[in-house]
Amino acid sequence: MKDYDVIIIGAGASGCLAAISAARQKRRVLLLEHLDKIGKKILSTGNGKCNYTNQMQGTSYYRGTDPVFVVPVMEQFGFEETLSFFRELGIQPKEKNGYYYPYSEQAASMVEVLTMELRRLRVDVLLSCEIESVKKKKRFLLKTSLGEFSGKTLIFATGLLAGRKTGCDGSAFPYIEQFGHHFIDIVPSLVQMKSKDSFLKNLAGIRAEIGLKLLVERENVFADCGELLHIAEGLSGIVSFQASRFAAYGIRQNKSVTAVIDYYPKGDFEELYTLLTERYLQYGKEKTAAEALIGLYPYPLAIAFLKEVGIPKDLPAAKVSTKELKRLAGLMKECKLTITGTKDFSDAQVCAGGVMTKELDNETLESRKVKGLFFCGEVIDIDGMCGGYNLQWAWSSGYVAGKQAALTAAKQE
Repeated sequence: MKDYDVIIIGAGASGCLAAISAARQKRRVLLLEHLDKIGKKILSTGNGKCNYTNQMQGTSYYRGTDPVFVVPVMEQFGFEETLSFFRELGIQPKEKNGYYYPYSEQAASMVEVLTMELRRLRVDVLLSCEIESVKKKKRFLLKTSLGEFSGKTLIFATGLLAGRKTGCDGSAFPYIEQFGHHFIDIVPSLVQMKSKDSFLKNLAGIRAEIGLKLLVERENVFADCGELLHIAEGLSGIVSFQASRFAAYGIRQNKSVTAVIDYYPKGDFEELYTLLTERYLQYGKEKTAAEALIGLYPYPLAIAFLKEVGIPKDLPAAKVSTKELKRLAGLMKECKLTITGTKDFSDAQVCAGGVMTKELDNETLESRKVKGLFFCGEVIDIDGMCGGYNLQWAWSSGYVAGKQAALTAAKQE
């Protein structure tokens, strides 16, 4: 049996940072991954470009039972430290409206520099390694498909269930629970929302800048503006992704979930009604009710609006009544769609839920139940908004867990 100071299960973003952080403390580190390569999930981030952090930071960008839990961690390794860390490894940053990418705009660059640093620090990395048992006696004892190992400290960096092709399959959950830890319900997040509303028929592929509110049992739980992408199953696009965790929890609790879409977020009802009135007066008999909306909305969306309020699309613009225009403006400002669910974990970028933060020390990420046991990354009940926040949490929590595990191991000498 080979002995280590720190053993890390999971070689995603947080696991790699934990290994590097621990190794920089001159500790013997073992990194275990059940896939055939490290950082596979990193490769899919930012559409393959890897949006690895964001200049805008704060608790409002993170979610969970207790989002403030991130503060002590971010104070140790936040935005500036992340930029500096990756610059040191060779990543020249490229900034776009506060979003940061490697200058190469290739997520593979991030994985390559992490791999090189793990190699430089002589971290032992075992790939295609399945965990068979995890026990705690005086040390942590792991039995795997590639042998047995012991460690003074152990870090779970296993992720949850999002993107199972990238290794997040929940196989580590029983080992976490056997140490007495509990999970907040896990649901897909940053994922498409489903709706069977007839309004959405024939709108697949149509994009629109909107305002979105999400109501769960009539309670407003989310509000934001952004791009919406209509899909055959319902709603996609960043603004829909941001709302999805709240929809997923609402559906999980058998509550009604309603998306309220404002297709004219730049102005109020009166401004929109005035605009529609002017357009329909201007085009009079020259254009139909549908044609009068072209240039304001995509044609399929215009047709959907008219059908919903009962205005024939071929009706001359001049014959659309004031009452009908008010109904049309009202729909555009407040289009209500029933949300029936979200797509599943395989389509989700991340998960909401995870190991309860109240069971962890928010300064060190060490278990309050088992000495020497640490957690980092998505497996903790913290998830971020779109825009590099989930990777920032992975880097930050990985760095802290790795460093603190190494310091704890050193005290045992």
